[in-house]
Amino acid sequence: MKLAERWLLDRLERSQDGLSLIELLLVLALTGIIGAVATMSIGQVFTSAAISNDQNTAINQVRNVGHWISRDVQMAQTVTPDSGDSGFPLILKWIDYGGDEHRVVYTLVGSELNREHYTNYDPVTNPDPDATTFVAQFIDLSPAKTHCDFTDGVFTVTITAEVNGKSETRAFQVMPRPD
Repeated sequence: MKLAERWLLDRLERSQDGLSLIELLLVLALTGIIGAVATMSIGQVFTSAAISNDQNTAINQVRNVGHWISRDVQMAQTVTPDSGDSGFPLILKWIDYGGDEHRVVYTLVGSELNREHYTNYDPVTNPDPDATTFVAQFIDLSPAKTHCDFTDGVFTVTITAEVNGKSETRAFQVMPRPD
């Protein structure tokens, strides 16, 4: 029995040997690789989400411009884009069924498009707008990308919004109401 006991003790002693330096280095290297891959994957998720948010912001800004300008141009009896390269400020006028004269002026201020609405506009007695509305921001001000014109009875506005390198350009064509 002594030989069996000794064999068992030898086996237990061998099983309690620690890790060798090579085994420890392999475990650390594998842990580092797995950690690096996990970190890069998480970083990629956040980066792609930010890029997607920037693109969606640009799209929403352009859509908002299209909504407001199309709505006002459809009511307008007079469409007067500025004679400069961009066509802004854009002045729209109409008389509603109650006889009130409306004047809407779209202006680019910095990278923002603003809408001023006047009722019964008179530069002397009523020079201030009834309402000033912020329409969109991140508008690219270069005339090649953002401009409007009124040709052959059709109003066309082309708007480009750019957010952190992601841009969206759309052109809207609208016909004003007949006189």
